[in-house]
Amino acid sequence: MAAAASTVRFFAELRDRIQSTVIRPMELSLRNPLALALLFLLTSSTLQAQSRFDGTWEMKMDTLEFSGPPEEYLIDQGTYHCGTCVPKVDVETDGTDHKVTGHPYDTLAVRILDSHSVKFTMKKEGKTTFECVETVSPDDGSMTEEFTNTTEAETVTGKAGFTRLAQGPVGSHALSGKWSMQTVKNSTTAGTLTTYQSIAGGMKISDGSESYEVKFDGKDYPAGGDSHTTVSLKLIDENTLEETDKQDGKIVTVARMTVSRDGKSMRVESSDKQRGSTMTYTAERRP
Repeated sequence: MAAAASTVRFFAELRDRIQSTVIRPMELSLRNPLALALLFLLTSSTLQAQSRFDGTWEMKMDTLEFSGPPEEYLIDQGTYHCGTCVPKVDVETDGTDHKVTGHPYDTLAVRILDSHSVKFTMKKEGKTTFECVETVSPDDGSMTEEFTNTTEAETVTGKAGFTRLAQGPVGSHALSGKWSMQTVKNSTTAGTLTTYQSIAGGMKISDGSESYEVKFDGKDYPAGGDSHTTVSLKLIDENTLEETDKQDGKIVTVARMTVSRDGKSMRVESSDKQRGSTMTYTAERRP
């Protein structure tokens, strides 16, 4: 999830960190890989099909696995730099809202709390959509992100864990350096549920905050009320569905969902094409 690159990518993408890593929760893209994923894919970005996919599925966050390049931040001389955010982010660490473009949020505020902790606040049209505090351990080897995601119908809170891969420059804030996300866990099931319902030649998808319909024709369809985001679906076979998410016409995420033979679980592999990362997890069908 970064612009607080950690957990927003997971929910924006898993919705763009959990929105840059986070988890987006979801990113982290999740919308982030987020963030989306987180996000998206992120949130609720597991799109499903036909009778084998019909029903409500719950992402089991303890099965999340991440691979790809690390998140890289630099906080130095009053400025926060996120080199792995797409697009890159550079804002002052004065705690005030600064405009950013190309992300699920349009302003970002970064406030240094102490030598090992930083708070990030993301807003869309003046409304806070994601907040988190990232705290580096006393030995500088790990980092914990406690987040609150308000983009869903029910507020999502949780925690993400990172391992340090490289130190930042001498004299920079402890958060500077390269980080690899290891775990993401929500406090409740909020943000982890997606319902799929078959329609003629396609699927209706609901994630609690929005609902939309997509045909199995490979064409791009608007994702809810966001005119900049589109979704296309391909039914590979009766057990496998491929989803492609685009932002302003550019491919952001490609996910493949495969339902088990007994129909009780689904394996999801989501590839973030902008950051070169992959998120996999298992979802279980709810009774």
